[in-house]
Amino acid sequence: MGKKKSSLLKKVIIAILLILLIAVGVGGYFAYKSIYQPNVNLDDKKSQIIFIPTGSTFEDVKLILNKNHLLKNTASFEFLSKKKKYINAVKPGKYRILANMNNNSLINLLRAGIQEPVEINFNGLHTVNELIGRVGRRIEADSLSLYRAIHDNGYLKKYGFTIDNVQALFIPNTYQFFWNTSIDQFFDRMAKEYKTFWTGSRKGKANTIGFSQTEVATLASIVQAEQCCDFEEKKIIAGLYMNRLKKNMRLESDPTVIYAVGDFRIQRVLNGHKQVKSPYNTYLNTGLPPGPVNFVQQSSIDAVLDHEENDFIFMCAKEDLLGRHYFSKTYAQHQICARKYHDALNNRGIH
Repeated sequence: MGKKKSSLLKKVIIAILLILLIAVGVGGYFAYKSIYQPNVNLDDKKSQIIFIPTGSTFEDVKLILNKNHLLKNTASFEFLSKKKKYINAVKPGKYRILANMNNNSLINLLRAGIQEPVEINFNGLHTVNELIGRVGRRIEADSLSLYRAIHDNGYLKKYGFTIDNVQALFIPNTYQFFWNTSIDQFFDRMAKEYKTFWTGSRKGKANTIGFSQTEVATLASIVQAEQCCDFEEKKIIAGLYMNRLKKNMRLESDPTVIYAVGDFRIQRVLNGHKQVKSPYNTYLNTGLPPGPVNFVQQSSIDAVLDHEENDFIFMCAKEDLLGRHYFSKTYAQHQICARKYHDALNNRGIH
């Protein structure tokens, strides 16, 4: 009788052990699948970008992933997220999700905050409102918040700028940011880039010509509007405007009138445009306008700092309309050049 009980007990123990082994095996298999089996569904795409806003919770992340149909198995993602303590460590940002990522790789990416950077440049912009539109489309901070900051003299004061001259802060280049960059972080970065650009050598040259850094940028913006590309001609134009400033002559620059009017489609500045009352209209006002009329390229600033010493007072676009100019020392010479230019505009129907 005792032998039978002992045999039965052994069978029970073996059965329990087998059940435990099976349970462990099943659990191990589930754990393996949760960690290493691909769990990202991108169909035929190689990758997809997602955005996790500031303040998002783990539930928000799941919703974002599922709205984009990225997870094959949400339960396994949630299981491993808890094990890796990601559910309380959500980081906002722009993330690139790769095809066939497993949960482990996906969670490591999100938990570490390894973002896909965004690129911003200011090339070809004229006004701060254009800047707001471009930046607002690239970072999380909304356009309205950026608008308020850039139109707030109190806010701009800590960076050394005003509403009128803040364009000088933004040196055109291609900059990388994280998508979840705040307004303060954006301005801090731009201020850092500005300080890096304005080396001791550049500051020294500005002092030599008696200009502040923003005054250099303002004149450079006019030079740039006259000549976008040719550095040597930029230096000639800068020298010409320096001559007019020294003689206390109005700059009479068409780009300043176009900026004052606010219509950058204008191809021909007419007498009516020149009568627009604005501190930016250099046909009516002596000296520099209050601030830049565009976002100034580094080469344009350097063209002012290293401007050519010449005797030119007048300039006029050449009649081929390819962007180069005639330069004159007298008004009589200028009139001859201007007639060629105006005839060319008339012949092309630009009135």
